[in-house]
Amino acid sequence: MNAAQLIPTPDVLQVPWGWFQVLLTVTFFMHLVVMNILLGCSIITFLRHASGKSTDVNKAIAGKLPLTVAFTVNFGVAPLLFLQVLYGNFMYTSSVLMAIYWLSIFAIVIFAYYGAYIYTMNYDRIVDYHTVLTGFIAGSLLAVAFILTNNLSFMTNVEAWPAYFNNAEGTLLNFTDRSLFPRYLHSVLGAIAVGGLSIAFYYDLKKRKGDTEAEANIKIGMNWFAGATMLNFGVGTWYWGLLPDSVRSLTGNGSAFFLFFLVLGTVTAILSLIYGLRHKVRPAVYYLLGSLFSMVLVREFARRLTLAPWFKTSDLEVVPQYSPMIAFLVSFAGGLWLIWYMIRLVLTDKEVNS
Repeated sequence: MNAAQLIPTPDVLQVPWGWFQVLLTVTFFMHLVVMNILLGCSIITFLRHASGKSTDVNKAIAGKLPLTVAFTVNFGVAPLLFLQVLYGNFMYTSSVLMAIYWLSIFAIVIFAYYGAYIYTMNYDRIVDYHTVLTGFIAGSLLAVAFILTNNLSFMTNVEAWPAYFNNAEGTLLNFTDRSLFPRYLHSVLGAIAVGGLSIAFYYDLKKRKGDTEAEANIKIGMNWFAGATMLNFGVGTWYWGLLPDSVRSLTGNGSAFFLFFLVLGTVTAILSLIYGLRHKVRPAVYYLLGSLFSMVLVREFARRLTLAPWFKTSDLEVVPQYSPMIAFLVSFAGGLWLIWYMIRLVLTDKEVNS
């Protein structure tokens, strides 16, 4: 069967596709940072409890976990919507192929959220259950990450869609994609690295406020960051080798930008690692953020190169109607300001009470 016949007709846009692409890139980057902190810190906390290292690092993470879950979920809504606007004819199809798993994400996240609150609110009363509870939280988030990875893999692997006719139960997973597992592992190790660096950054702030015991915890966070990052260079190379030829050949439209941001992301990641090994927190954070943003762009160009035989966003029909976009941008800016205001209130309250 010709897989192209399974691709739905895309919807009409109200403004040129570039607007949605910029918003997708920016909002996904914001979501990626918070999401990596959540997943990475959850895994680190579980592994530290499992190894008997229940120090104040674990308790500090526990205090921030529910809030981080909320930020991750809320920051994930916008990029998902923009992805559906630009690639809805691919995203909706891939979601149908694995509908049971896709719809289960909501329940899994809710249970993980409950677990985070139980862990935080009862930290000192459930010492014997720390490992089990954090294992449940980390395992739930890892399951969500695997489902999302599968969906994004299905989305760009149109050739795998005819498998639906052999399994129409909504339980398909794209195990035919050789890059699936290195892609997933690359994401998980990246999350652990960001989680470790976020721990170091938190204690670096405390150190600058005069906490004499923060230095030891900075080293803990930086060691997690450096170790996960070094492993990820190997996994990233494995992942690169399994990408489609249309991506690795660097011959398609946009391949020059793809190569530029790939090199930039790799160089800034190396610089971040160098500072991480030296326990220089601030420079490591700055270079890591630069690397993450570069890799977000690499991810987008890779998706475009993969889908090029089937679809180009520049071909999307536009029927101009700018008022919804203006209303969204105003609401988006106001929402960001409110989030920043609430964060400042929380930080100010903690400073007053300390």
